[in-house]
Formats: sequence, C-alpha cells, structure tokens
Amino acid sequence: MPSEAHPDQPGTGHAPHVSYTVLRAGTAHTAELEIRKSRFLAVLTRADSEEAARTAIAEIVAQHRDARHHCTAFVLGPARDTTRSSDDGEPAGTAGVPMLQALTQFATPHQHEAQEPGDLSDVCAVVVRWFGGVKLGAGGLVRAYSGAVTAALETAPLARRLRCRELSVSAPHAEAGRIEAELRSQDYTMLPTGYDAAHATLNLLVPDHAAQIARAHEDLAAATSGLATVVEGTTRWEDVPLG
Repeated sequence: MPSEAHPDQPGTGHAPHVSYTVLRAGTAHTAELEIRKSRFLAVLTRADSEEAARTAIAEIVAQHRDARHHCTAFVLGPARDTTRSSDDGEPAGTAGVPMLQALTQFATPHQHEAQEPGDLSDVCAVVVRWFGGVKLGAGGLVRAYSGAVTAALETAPLARRLRCRELSVSAPHAEAGRIEAELRSQDYTMLPTGYDAAHATLNLLVPDHAAQIARAHEDLAAATSGLATVVEGTTRWEDVPLG
C-alpha cells in the first residue's frame, strides 16, 4: 500500500486521524521492574473500546489477586479522545496519571527520528504491584509506574492502524493477472479478485486521503491503458506493518 510518510503527521498534507500506532492485534506484552523490594508488572493489551479495556483489566486483576494494587490507564480511538486512569489505592496522582502520560507521550523510533509526536492508541496498560514493605514516596511511585509502562512499550510489537478506501476496477480475464502484478509492484495492497463470465474485478486498498486516492486512479488508468472505470467503495480500518 503506497504511503507518503505517516498519513496523519504534521507537514505531510494529510488529513488528521487517518492512521495511528497500535499494538499488534492479538498480542499482550509485559515488562517487570523490582524497586526496593516491590515488584511492578506492566501488562499492555490491545483494546478498541472501553468495554474491551475493562474486560482486559478484569482478567489481569483475576490473574494476580495476590497483588496489593492493580493500577490502570487506557487510550482509545484514532483521535485518542477516550482516556481513563486509576490509582487503585495508591496516593492520588502517583500511578494512573503517570501511566497514562507514558502511553500518550510514547513515540516510535521513526517518530523520534522525524521529531513527530507520538500517536499510540487503542492500548490498555495495567501495572500490578506487589508491595515489598518499603514505601517509595510520591516521586518514587510516579517513576515506578511510568517506568514500568515505558519499559513494556520499548519492546512491544507495534503496527499502524490505517483508514483505507477500497477501489475496484474491471478488466478482461486475459489482462487481470498482468494488471494485478503491476499494481503489486507499486506496493498496493490487493484484495481477492472477483470473476464472472464477462470480466475480472480487481480490488485494492488505498489510504483514505485525497492525494493517495488520486494517485491510485492515475496508476489504475495507466495499468488499464485508460480503458477501465474505477469504482470507489467504502472505508475501513486495517492494520499494516510499521514503515
């Protein structure tokens, strides 16, 4: 799928919230710190709704009932407009908020290099604490909870969540294979080709941005010698590898 840097970053001319960073689907990632005899286990999970985040939290709490605290934070949506956090018995502001800040301030290596802001979302963090008998103080707790989340993020498997538009074009059966190969060579994401008695219908996904859709129309026209009509379909969100 062709891309011109991240579609939602400043300076690229793209509309906001066309893509954002997520954990890879189906993965949970952990990191553990020990600080002055207390253990801090950070667990990151993918969550695409508040219900999913709260279900993940409940499951982790059930797995670690022997711990004293299960502090949480999550960020949801392309615009990151849903955020929640909980200190779960720790002094106010020493756990959930620092965890939330670790999530919202995280940037991928590419974003660091390009000096772009982070855009991680659809992620739920739980930090489980087993108290070791030594109080850490407010500053120590802030560093421990944010540090546990950051440690998990540093090695977490990530992907890009991209809003795509489906484009379709009809072609003679004899030409379908050549056209598909040409489009694949230009890094378009191809969907299964449909066939009927008269023709083949090639389908592809393009980032849902005007410039990239226009480019796809041009490439499809070139591949079909200008003879085919391009039909634009609905939009949907897809995970793609990080560039």
